[in-house]
Amino acid sequence: MGHIQLKQIAAACALAAIGTGAGATDVFRIEGFGPVSRAMGGTASAYDVGAAGMMSNPATLSLMAPGAQLHLGLDVVTTDITVRNGATGETASSDTHGSNRGPYAAPELAYTRRAGAWTLGVGAFAQGGLGTEYGNASFLSKTTSGANSQLENSSRLLVLNIPFAASYDVDDKLSVGGSVDAMWAGLNLNLLLGADQVGALIGGGRVNGSLLPVLGSLPALDAAHFSLTKNQPIASGIDAWGVGAKLGMVYKLSAATTLGGSYAFKSKLSDLDGNATLTALDRVAGKVPLTGKLTIRDFQMPASLTVGVSQRIDDGLMVTADLSRVFWKDVMRNFDVGFVADGGGTLNILLPQDYRDQTVLALGAAWRSGDWTLRAGARVASAALQPALLFAVIPATPRKHVSAGASYDFTPQDAVHVAYSHACEQSTSTAGLPTTAVPIVTTHAQNNVTVAYTRRF
Repeated sequence: MGHIQLKQIAAACALAAIGTGAGATDVFRIEGFGPVSRAMGGTASAYDVGAAGMMSNPATLSLMAPGAQLHLGLDVVTTDITVRNGATGETASSDTHGSNRGPYAAPELAYTRRAGAWTLGVGAFAQGGLGTEYGNASFLSKTTSGANSQLENSSRLLVLNIPFAASYDVDDKLSVGGSVDAMWAGLNLNLLLGADQVGALIGGGRVNGSLLPVLGSLPALDAAHFSLTKNQPIASGIDAWGVGAKLGMVYKLSAATTLGGSYAFKSKLSDLDGNATLTALDRVAGKVPLTGKLTIRDFQMPASLTVGVSQRIDDGLMVTADLSRVFWKDVMRNFDVGFVADGGGTLNILLPQDYRDQTVLALGAAWRSGDWTLRAGARVASAALQPALLFAVIPATPRKHVSAGASYDFTPQDAVHVAYSHACEQSTSTAGLPTTAVPIVTTHAQNNVTVAYTRRF
């Protein structure tokens, strides 16, 4: 199967890009895969979350009932993001200005089969992403001189995983599992940098290349704008394929208590690349567009370590807890951007991010009565993003989620599951250069709804 066909399969699985962190508790990562985990605060290490367990702890596949299961799901995300200019009070709201983003929907597809000591599975899940749409008329589109550039500020990142998973019962207490994941990442981005931001990046030694003297030769540079966007529901301006992997285990300490742990390895994605336009805005020369190829070098999803426990209180009630460490520092020091113009010339920019490693605590509870199971959960994380380095188009800021959901078994083989997760409003203040031309306050909240149907064979 060729690269183009694989890309088409990834796009068909994605349908539309997940937006604005779609799991912004973990920056770009979804806060729980499948409605069972999502409803219980994203916990998934030490109990049966169904086929979606291949995305968190593959060893939990051994906790599923014998036989095969089909998982068909849909994850829908709506966001509420506002950026306020601290100097003038002007606001910019992220909203739907075209077919490029929001509201965001991504399907979940998986099939598992448990026979004897082995459980095997394959699936397709959105691992995470982000998305904003500020349009071309807000203060974010103004140049250093205050002129409206009429150029877009927007973003959309989607990371798709296609895991091939297996778990094995070592004995009646211990199960181990793992997965190898095909991964695809796609990015759309429109970003305006004022001349003062460009100057601050140059002064910090973050810009080089043969096009730098060309920009310097313009009589009155006012801003620079990068556009690498396809204004379509699926397609991305730049993209890349790669691989990921996970290992996990579960141990039944007693009939009521199960321990679990998993480690997700840092991804191995190729550099994201594709066509782009760099536009220099000059107060004398006007707009000077350059078409070419743009690359974001070494963009990766981070490694993470999670340990958890599930405790059955009685026949109906179970509580769960997971503690995770997400190693963002290793993968998000900079956005390393390289541009090669069609007519010759290069420009390299390091956009600072300098993320911290993140600790995430997730709690959940489930109560089963008859054919119904009711769930609730909460999730809180330390900050990975430093406020001083926030770009308005990359607002990975929420750190607290609350969630609830339910499952209903309408036959012994068929069930429907639903979960709702709310990212509590979080405000982040950014003082100014180089990530923003003026002091800004970004306020971000979002709602996620996940629905799935499962069929046991």
